[in-house]
Amino acid sequence: MIKPTPGGLVQSWKQRARALKADLGAVALALRHPRTPWYTKLLAFAVVAYAISPIDIIPDFVPVLGYLDDLVLLPVGIALVLKSIPPDVLNECRAGMESGALGPSRLRLLGASAVVALWIAMAVLALGVLRRLLDRLR
Repeated sequence: MIKPTPGGLVQSWKQRARALKADLGAVALALRHPRTPWYTKLLAFAVVAYAISPIDIIPDFVPVLGYLDDLVLLPVGIALVLKSIPPDVLNECRAGMESGALGPSRLRLLGASAVVALWIAMAVLALGVLRRLLDRLR
């Protein structure tokens, strides 16, 4: 069995990271595509928000596990979204990524808006729970 050289392994990981980044961009484009099903848009929104969000399920400062959630959850989420996008829509979105339809600033804006929307939803949920607790105390 031929063992990969360390440089070859690094190149392989770099290629995978670039492919994952391109797929994330295609998911972001599919999020705004009119022929993407609503349930796929919901999942795509969650994946893009998680990818851009500074908040992780397991914080990055936790040894090994901190980065493991990013290395597992993000690729799995992207794969699920890609499987649920209609093939013709996915081809359009990938072509759009190659042509630069979603530049870095637009991707950041989309990600930032997803994170802000997620924070607002969490705040509304927390206020609702707090309100119910206060009503019970009265």
